[in-house]
Amino acid sequence: MHVFVTGGTGLIGSAVVAELLGNGHTVLGLARSEASVLALEAAGAEALRGGLGDLDVLKEGAARADGVIHLAFANDFSSADALARAVAEESAAVATLGEALVGSDRPLVTVSGTPWVPGRVSTEADPVPTDGPVGGRGRTVMGVLGLAARGVRSTAVRLPRTVHNEGKGGFAGLLTGIARRTGVSGYPGDGTQRWPAVHALDAAVLFRLALQGAPAGSVWHAVADEGDAVRDIAAVIGRRLGLPVEAVPQETYGPLGPIFATDQPSSSARTQEGLGWKPTHPSLLEDLENIMER
Repeated sequence: MHVFVTGGTGLIGSAVVAELLGNGHTVLGLARSEASVLALEAAGAEALRGGLGDLDVLKEGAARADGVIHLAFANDFSSADALARAVAEESAAVATLGEALVGSDRPLVTVSGTPWVPGRVSTEADPVPTDGPVGGRGRTVMGVLGLAARGVRSTAVRLPRTVHNEGKGGFAGLLTGIARRTGVSGYPGDGTQRWPAVHALDAAVLFRLALQGAPAGSVWHAVADEGDAVRDIAAVIGRRLGLPVEAVPQETYGPLGPIFATDQPSSSARTQEGLGWKPTHPSLLEDLENIMER
């Protein structure tokens, strides 16, 4: 299968590209910079120059492919306005990709976040939130899944709060970056809230499986660790960086503060049974041991 991938040079995307190439597929990757072009070509993929806001380029990429995996996101969490702009850009991009595939029965695999359900572990049957700081992403994904009725084999892979590799990535990576800047390995609230996690190499396998055979309109959870307490995550970061570990104000995390403070464990039991996906790589707490000391 010739696959058009957006976000193919990021921590998750590079793992997905390698997974696809290693299993007989070819890849056309969206590249917004010369560095991205070189990275894709070095991996063995073809590059298509453009960014997530270049809708005509996205149409071209989808037209040239047998299937699409969408991973790109601006990841600008500096302010509520910046986050809103990133969500709006992604929404327009995904709508464009979807329309390009209507009536073709080709796969479109998009990315989402695992939902949180008060008082219990969330499952694939639970809806994603469509309000709050990233509610727009939930509405976008619902639109993608709706394309199943229009001849698109659309599916969503829900990622947990931390997708990690070599101690980097996701919400845990943000905690590490803030700890380096502030000199404190902090956590919001009492730190007992739980975040799910998955290794990027395990997530990449699930994206491939969804591309190859997931039914139209289906939802899958790329969750290996159902939920690590944020205080435990901060403790490993603090130990690796030689920093004190303590509670900090929720406002420390800007527009993500309310999400950081939420208990949000999640399960992948249905995914593992339905697609035969089995995570095999290190857990988050194990992988954080790769954080380099300051």
